[in-house]
Amino acid sequence: MASVMAPSDWPAIGRLAASELPDAEALVAEAGWNQVAADWRMFLAFGTVYAVRAKGRVVATAATLPYGGRCAWISMVLVAADHRRKGLATRLLRRCIDDVLAAGLVPVLDATPAGRTVYQPLGFQDAWSFQRLAAQAPRTGDVKIPADIAIHHVNDNSWPSLTAYDAAAFGADRSAIIARMRGRLRDVDLFAIRHDRCVGMLLGRDGRVASHLGPLIADDDETAKALLTHALRIVPGPAFIDLADQKAALRQWLEACGFARQRPFTRMLYGRSTRFDDGQRTYAVIGPEFG
Repeated sequence: MASVMAPSDWPAIGRLAASELPDAEALVAEAGWNQVAADWRMFLAFGTVYAVRAKGRVVATAATLPYGGRCAWISMVLVAADHRRKGLATRLLRRCIDDVLAAGLVPVLDATPAGRTVYQPLGFQDAWSFQRLAAQAPRTGDVKIPADIAIHHVNDNSWPSLTAYDAAAFGADRSAIIARMRGRLRDVDLFAIRHDRCVGMLLGRDGRVASHLGPLIADDDETAKALLTHALRIVPGPAFIDLADQKAALRQWLEACGFARQRPFTRMLYGRSTRFDDGQRTYAVIGPEFG
């Protein structure tokens, strides 16, 4: 076991530069994660990415992303294999927590089971959980979209009302982030209308190893299923969706469509366990890196 470095030996924590995105992407590839350069650019544009360097390359990162003056996500905690077990991840995480608290925001993160054991002693509490579902070639069979639900592609005219719908369900304004996501999988940027009212929306984005569907926000299971039915007929496989555990009926349907559970996550909030999003309408998150 490598020893933890003494404070005098710790490398400095700096900010990731745009020119260092290849190093950041290499960390993602080594970890087997799904992010691409466009994801890192969202953190650079709207949040903060911290980096630790060794011998001229970035060997560890962590990022924060504030939302609507209410909370900030902490994610992208990555350490190169040959620099692990030196305390870098903990130092970066604590720096992120301190920054978020200093800004008067609630730190939030999505933890794997292993990460959860690290974050609990730091003050994070469980709020709710979700599962990553993955499919190599998703299918929908002969599912028919209900006649009273109309599925439309997102356009400029619909966008302001959709960002308001998203903010009401998420519990904070994240319009800047979803605006950057929009168009990365243009054919699955969808919303649902029932009785002249928006009752659901879905966005997607490209990834390093799979297309990612989310956020998925809907008033009910029927609407969520209608949006996914439309999307799965055209989304390029393989595909991921990070589905809330409480949406058991939709999960069963997705498993019938070829999805399988890949890994669990727990949404954790610093110093509190009460969620700020709408559990009824939250079906799938953007991803553990964005919330």
